[in-house]
Amino acid sequence: MRADDSTPGFGIYLHWPFCAAKCPYCDFNSHVRHQPVDQPRFAAAFRREMATMRQRTGPRTVTSIFLGGGTPSLMEPATVGALLDAVAEHWDVPDGIEVTLEANPSSVEADRFRGYRAAGVNRVSLGVQALNDRDLKFLGRLHNVAEALKAIELARATFPRLSFDLIYARPGQNEADWAAELAQAIGHAADHLSLYQLTIEEGTRFQLLYEAGKLVMPDPDHAARLYEITQDVTQAHGLPAYEISNHARPGAESRHNLVYWRYGEYVGVGPGAHGRFIENGRRHVTFTEKMPEGWLELVEAKGHGVTGGEILTRDEEADEFLLMGLRLTEGIDLPRYEALSGRTLSNRRICVLQDEGLIEPVGNTRLRATARGMIVLDAVVADLAS
Repeated sequence: MRADDSTPGFGIYLHWPFCAAKCPYCDFNSHVRHQPVDQPRFAAAFRREMATMRQRTGPRTVTSIFLGGGTPSLMEPATVGALLDAVAEHWDVPDGIEVTLEANPSSVEADRFRGYRAAGVNRVSLGVQALNDRDLKFLGRLHNVAEALKAIELARATFPRLSFDLIYARPGQNEADWAAELAQAIGHAADHLSLYQLTIEEGTRFQLLYEAGKLVMPDPDHAARLYEITQDVTQAHGLPAYEISNHARPGAESRHNLVYWRYGEYVGVGPGAHGRFIENGRRHVTFTEKMPEGWLELVEAKGHGVTGGEILTRDEEADEFLLMGLRLTEGIDLPRYEALSGRTLSNRRICVLQDEGLIEPVGNTRLRATARGMIVLDAVVADLAS
């Protein structure tokens, strides 16, 4: 596995939009189909959309590939192999780069995992979400704890790298329970954990329940305390936060996610995928048709499913750079911000935020949010950007 060279990078994101069931908290572009998906037809469409994107990006060297969803582990290994072969057909893909596939424990099979590994996947991200059966049922997951632990064991035996997700600040979750669950998770983790606070997202079943008064969320102070426990426990066990919700042993950070947070470039392919890349000297944003069948028809008709996008202004680039980069414990590079925006950050605002203990300098050229600042990061970014 290639080491992180600290550059923003150029990633390829492939979105497989199908799931066995829709989780009540999820606002991702995911769809349940009760008839078998025509995987060869979709794979051919992925290849065709990649060809169009390659015309737009020109020759580039890929630093990471991420198969997300949806549930990519519902794909046959041959489909995964076809998608990865198509990436290599259109861009330069060096040996040993990070290739991640998201998987759900309920769709894990030993033969399928071995097939993914043979196709070129070298990192798996498992959607575990909880380590007690009551909360797994509440979250709408199709697996139980025993199945999750079996999937973790199988992934560790098959792939060089493993990450899995947990959701905290669940209704009724107390501090002691979360600390114990997190310690249990770390005992099973290989090198990376993604730990997300439960939030109410627009358009989800949880939003309907919340607005009807049938779902009571933890108050902000309790959620903040659970966040602090998360930082303390992971730090003590050698998986410190490198981003507000992501924790890794040194050197095991997600190279693909660093592309986003370091404000690198990435191509998004598949239904509902987003991309951000430089074309003719300007940063373009692309997004594709969300409905899988609609996307498929568009690609077959005109070579891509892109339904919209924009060219970012310098101010918009600079604001996005702040928003993404300050999520990282390494912070942001101030000269790069100045190059993107054509201006410097306000020294007065920096001093005020430093005095409040929300940001701090790193050497002479970097700035980062403190642990306290991470809890109110949106406000910190808004203050700096204004």
